[in-house]
Amino acid sequence: MMIEILVSACLVISGIFGLVGSFGLLKLPDPMMRLHAPTKATTLGVGGALVASMLYMHFINGNFSFHELMITLFLFLTAPVTGNFIAKTHLHLNHKASDLPPTSTDRPWATYESDAMREKIEAEEDASAT
Repeated sequence: MMIEILVSACLVISGIFGLVGSFGLLKLPDPMMRLHAPTKATTLGVGGALVASMLYMHFINGNFSFHELMITLFLFLTAPVTGNFIAKTHLHLNHKASDLPPTSTDRPWATYESDAMREKIEAEEDASAT
C-alpha cells in the first residue's frame, strides 16, 4: 500500500514537472529562456516517471530494472550538455561579442575567443609580467 502511494506521488510530481516544462517551452519569449524548460523541468518530469517505474518493478514485481536506471542516468548526463550546445549556438547566431556584458578580466567571453586571440593575450600578459 505504501509503495503504491509512493509510486503514485512520483507519477503526479513528474506529470506536474512535465506540464510546467512543456508550458515553458511554448510560452517563454526568448530562446535562452525557453532553454530552461526542457533542460530542467521536463528532465525532472521524465526522471520522476522513470523512478516511479523502477520502484514499481522492484517492490511490486520483485525484480530490479537495470534498463530504467541506465535511461535515467543517460537523461541526467546528456540534458545539460545539450542545453549548453543550444545556448552556444544561439550566442553565435544572434549576438556579437560587443553586445555581451563585459567580463571581469581582460579576456573576452570564452565562446568568442579564438586560439590566436588567446595566444596574443597570453603573450601580452607574459611581456607585462617581466
